[in-house]
Amino acid sequence: MKVIMYGAPICGECVAAKERLLACNEVELEYRNIVESTTIMKEFLSIRDHDILFQEIKEQGKIGIPFFLLEDGTKTFTIEDYVSLAAPKPVKSACSLNGKGSC
Repeated sequence: MKVIMYGAPICGECVAAKERLLACNEVELEYRNIVESTTIMKEFLSIRDHDILFQEIKEQGKIGIPFFLLEDGTKTFTIEDYVSLAAPKPVKSACSLNGKGSC
């Protein structure tokens, strides 16, 4: 299964998800680092700003990463609903403004 993942290396949840997906033999991962270039950031924001999936995320002041786009067009924040992955390592989230919430 091909999975496009939008994330950032400064997001602990993104780093953990990327590691787990890279270790999964059934996934062909295309990782898009949203802080790497303005092109990738604009691509992500175009999805985020126009998709109802992100409404609650934005209302909570979150970024919306890690975000996954599956080859069939499915959009999700929870890749485990679609792929069997190893258990995640505990991650301290630092993505929200107060450093306590998730991305």
